[in-house]
Amino acid sequence: MKVIFEILRRKNAEEKPYIQNFEYEYTDPLETVATALKNINESLPFPDRIRWECSCMQKKCGACAMLIDGRPRLACDEKLADHGERIRLEPLKKFPPVADLIVDRQAVFDSLKELAVWFENTAEPSEKRADTVHEASRCLQCGCCLEVCPNFSTDSKFKGMAAAVPLSRLIAEADEDEKKRIFKTYSKNFYAGCGKSLACRDICPAGIDTEELMVRSNAAAIWGKKRKK
Repeated sequence: MKVIFEILRRKNAEEKPYIQNFEYEYTDPLETVATALKNINESLPFPDRIRWECSCMQKKCGACAMLIDGRPRLACDEKLADHGERIRLEPLKKFPPVADLIVDRQAVFDSLKELAVWFENTAEPSEKRADTVHEASRCLQCGCCLEVCPNFSTDSKFKGMAAAVPLSRLIAEADEDEKKRIFKTYSKNFYAGCGKSLACRDICPAGIDTEELMVRSNAAAIWGKKRKK
């Protein structure tokens, strides 16, 4: 089977992007975009190789997030056989470009530090909260949910679902001393800016039920708080 990759390329952030086509042949219907990129690069001289990020190649790290036929996906999880004879690869558009398919996702990790997404006190695990905690812990911080979010930008106070998911874990497990801080952080940096479009609901590569986590967090951090007033 043959496929043509249409790849949006640029040597650096200042260079004007251009499309370069690569013809690729494969036999395994389970072969992924990531494997194809790796093989294509092995056939190219080093200066001409396609720049993209990868690490685990097993849908565990989120490094290979990119636009595949216009949708944010993980290259290591996207099967060639699920696409047509032409596959278009582009970098994520919500983040500053670096080179070829690489973008600067530092804003995602800066948000976690800014919002202090960790416990100051020791959290006691509970079987009642286990489902929420497990679901939230699966976030890859890949940025796919942010790419489709109409309310997110890297310079916005609204931090998007990439921050709301780990915050939902804190909301579920926080003790009384930490709830005030965490609820305030969630309200200011997520709830106040979320337009409830739920664009993130079906895009998560890890299959996280973002809507359910949001409903639970809203109930605890927003509606519960209002009932006390």
